[in-house]
Amino acid sequence: MNPASPLRRSTALSLPNILTYARVVAVPVVAGLLFWPEDAYSRWVALAIFIAAGITDYFDGYFARAYAQQSVLGRMLDPIADKLLVAASLLMLAADHTVAGIHLWAAIVILCREVLVSGLREYLAELKVGMPVSKVAKWKTVLQLVAIGFLIAGPAGEVVLPGTIAAGLGLLWIAAALTIYTGWDYLKTSIDHAMDRSP
Repeated sequence: MNPASPLRRSTALSLPNILTYARVVAVPVVAGLLFWPEDAYSRWVALAIFIAAGITDYFDGYFARAYAQQSVLGRMLDPIADKLLVAASLLMLAADHTVAGIHLWAAIVILCREVLVSGLREYLAELKVGMPVSKVAKWKTVLQLVAIGFLIAGPAGEVVLPGTIAAGLGLLWIAAALTIYTGWDYLKTSIDHAMDRSP
């Protein structure tokens, strides 16, 4: 069978989709491990799973393009899996006070942006307007994942590398700043199209 055929691309069990499913499954596992914030072992296992999930985010897209296995299901689940992983991790880190005080605002900005962009993407999709991911948005995602990785290591990471939490919080603020910038792109595009369609 031609690997680029529509039947091949639409299969729910293609390798890219399986990697995306794995990332969704990783969400409750990471969250569950962070229920024991003082347990160094849980922290390291949570970090390992989080890193593995982040790596699948790259490879599912790579394999989808390399083997012409893009699918509607994959395009729908991929951003959902990313947002679930980030949101669940930030919520658990806030719950165990790794992210606390003024730093909660960085987490709030990131979470609000994810909700906003999800709504705007749906709106633009109805208008048949594409919104490609910019390089800045890609850097935002990388910084966001690295920041959360440092924070998941948290107290366990401080034993190995002092300043782990401070580094994570600093990167979280940088990611939050990029989040505002990239979120504005979506908002501006949506407003422009809404104004164009106004009577």
